[in-house]
Amino acid sequence: MVSANKIVSRVEQSVDSSASRDEVLRDAVGLLKHERLHYNWVGIYLLEGDTLVLHNYIGKPTDHTHIPVGKGVCGVAVAEGANQIVGDVTRLDNYLACSAETRAEIVVLIRRDDQIFGQIDIDSDLEDAFTQEDESLLNDVADQLARRW
Repeated sequence: MVSANKIVSRVEQSVDSSASRDEVLRDAVGLLKHERLHYNWVGIYLLEGDTLVLHNYIGKPTDHTHIPVGKGVCGVAVAEGANQIVGDVTRLDNYLACSAETRAEIVVLIRRDDQIFGQIDIDSDLEDAFTQEDESLLNDVADQLARRW
């Protein structure tokens, strides 16, 4: 497992390269999944109008490829304009389950100022899997990714 700084540096290099935005997003998903073992599902949703559309992901297949703003943890993040960390998703009424094994979820917005472009969505099979360190890492990655818009 490499440090958060090395992950952010690698994403920054990808963002600054001649790779397409699609390739940059795919690389970021792969890097996060590979370097953090408790990240069981890693995906990026892009905001298209009032719908989040699944772009790249690594993990079990999901039926949730289009999520309306306001629905589920992902949709609430956009509606509130705030990252979400949920320690136990089984306690939520509006949870959209990608996998029966999922226990925790973190959603970090990809944004510049008040403009939201999408989000990094990560699930873990471990309850209370995500910390402020995870949020800080993902904020830094999201900030780098936002430079591609």
